[in-house]
Amino acid sequence: MTIVQQRMYIDGQFVENQSDKWIDVINPATEQVISQVPEGTTADAKRAIDAAQAAQDGWEALPAVERGVWLHKIAAGIRKREAELTNTIIAEGGKTRGLAQTEVLFTADYLDYVAEWARRYEGEIVQSDRPNENILVFKKAIGVTTGILPWNFPFFLIARKAAPALLTGNTIVIKPSELTPNNAIIFAEIVDEIGLPKGVFNLVTGYGPVVGHELAANPKVGMVSLTGSVNAGIQTMIAAAQNVTKVSLELGGKAPAIVMNDADLDLAVKAIVSSRVINTGQVCNCAERLYVQEGVYDEFMTRLSKAFEQVKFGDTADNSDLDMGPLISADALKRVEEKVAAAVQQGAKVLLGGKRAGDKGFFFQPTILTNVTQKMDIMQHEIFGPVLPVTTFKTLDEVIALANDSEYGLTSAIYTQNINTAMTALKKLKFGETYVNRENFEAMQGFHAGWRKSGIGGADGRHGLEEYLQTHVAYLQYQG
Repeated sequence: MTIVQQRMYIDGQFVENQSDKWIDVINPATEQVISQVPEGTTADAKRAIDAAQAAQDGWEALPAVERGVWLHKIAAGIRKREAELTNTIIAEGGKTRGLAQTEVLFTADYLDYVAEWARRYEGEIVQSDRPNENILVFKKAIGVTTGILPWNFPFFLIARKAAPALLTGNTIVIKPSELTPNNAIIFAEIVDEIGLPKGVFNLVTGYGPVVGHELAANPKVGMVSLTGSVNAGIQTMIAAAQNVTKVSLELGGKAPAIVMNDADLDLAVKAIVSSRVINTGQVCNCAERLYVQEGVYDEFMTRLSKAFEQVKFGDTADNSDLDMGPLISADALKRVEEKVAAAVQQGAKVLLGGKRAGDKGFFFQPTILTNVTQKMDIMQHEIFGPVLPVTTFKTLDEVIALANDSEYGLTSAIYTQNINTAMTALKKLKFGETYVNRENFEAMQGFHAGWRKSGIGGADGRHGLEEYLQTHVAYLQYQG
């Protein structure tokens, strides 16, 4: 099989690899190398940032509605290549066909949604304390922005960062994950095909400590947005600090799911299983720890175990009727194995699963752990795999305290048919999002933002758009 060698996209053209070093892209279901991308250098990142800076004034000078038209064109280009993009995401990321296709179409819809904000974002006129004066609050572009992407939703995250950046007059440089870069290359091809002005969108492949560092540390960058681990967020903040560059970070999560005695148990089981095995548990807002009230624990666990036993997994390229695929890499598989082993050593019991599946591909069995305690590592640290630790609680106050006992604060969920219980939980849970009687999956018009170590800033909706704007206040005094 011929290995395709990809190219980066800088200043409106695809460029050859200057480093002569390549990164293998591996199919996590087969462990085969499916492509290679350039191991980008600091010089590559600087060239892309320089191109973005050169293009920014002209891009910002366009009316916002014209910038929105370009987003619509990218969305149309994505829909034309839906099948190719779906297959690419499956091959490099191991997603199920349904989830990969959803990601492609949701990305196109997201671009269209953000484009429609062109006539809607606005400044303010503030009342002055002086006669014959107006205070005007303008909302303006930041300048050059950069986006450092994860591998778990690699295609959508391009749009989540680039769409609001471009609509509001910024230019952008994107670094995809070295594990899943091929879909980003196709995005760049679409950008090139529609003739987006050169330098407005740039794509540099490579590793975080080199390319990612430059995208955060370069003094020409006005804002860096990263989705990734807590450690990656810390390193990004350190790099950005030397220039006091704005950072927007979506980091890890350890989402609690709370099942009350009065919950619709069938609904709760379906939603929790969906929220645990989606993308093989490799989602920041996944249900990561489960608290079941004592009165329904036995019945709920019977239903939950049956549902987990029915989870189908395998090579998602060969079978579209699957619930999950492999973990992303050999390292990811090793980490999940070690976390389960550590939990067992600390006293947890494996109710279901608990092991690698097969000897080819990075597959791990859907796993339920019981006899866990709040202080165990498995309840405190992100798993990022199809493993669900479960414990019990007596009262609502007790479980809210347990849920809030975390260094993370991205998402949470509660299942109850009592409005008073739901509203009390919404008041007291300390998370950026709470899902009531539904699966953990955000809407593009909401605001996806974490508390504590789960991040700074956020994305989506009006508030996410405003991440890419800065204010300019003018005091306008006139003769009356």
